Amino acid sequence: MKARISELLDGELESHETAGPLDALRSEGEARDTWRRYHLIGDAMRDTRMLSAGFAARVAARLAQEATVMAPVRLAPAPQRPRWQFLSAAASLAAVAFVGWVAFGLQEDTTQVAQVAPPTAQVPSSTAQVPPPAAAYDYLYAHQGLSPRNSLQGVAPYVRMVSGEAVVQKR
Repeated sequence: MKARISELLDGELESHETAGPLDALRSEGEARDTWRRYHLIGDAMRDTRMLSAGFAARVAARLAQEATVMAPVRLAPAPQRPRWQFLSAAASLAAVAFVGWVAFGLQEDTTQVAQVAPPTAQVPSSTAQVPPPAAAYDYLYAHQGLSPRNSLQGVAPYVRMVSGEAVVQKR
C-alpha cells in the first residue's frame, strides 16, 4: 500500500486506480501515517519551512469558533446609469451619415453638366505610346526593390529578370 500512496502523492495513478489508496487514507492508521511521512519527506527535500506543532488543530479550533452566516447579504440595487449604448449607436450612425455625405457630396453631378453644356462633336483621340529610352530599363531594374508595388507582387521581387533579343531570319 505504501507504493500506491507514493504513486498517488506523485500523481502517477490513473483516475480509476485512486479509489483504493484514498479509501485507506480516510481511516486513521498506517496509511495516513505513511501519507504524513511522505509529505514531510517532500517538504524536507524542497526545503520548505515547517509549521509549528499543532498548527492544523489551532486553525480548526478557530474555524469552529467563527459564526456561521446562513443568509446572504442583500446588496443595495445599483443606481441607474445612463444608457450609453444608445448614445454610442447614435454617434456611430452620425459618423456613417457624415462620411457618406462627404463621399457623395464631392462627386460632380454629370446630369446637370450635360444639360448646361451645349452638345459638341466628339473628336476621336488617340494616345501616343512613346517607348522609354534604353537607359530607363536599366534604371527601373536597378530600383525595382524600392517600388511600393513589390509587397503586392508576391514572388516577383525574388525572380531574376532575363531578357534577350531574338534573331529573326527571313526566308
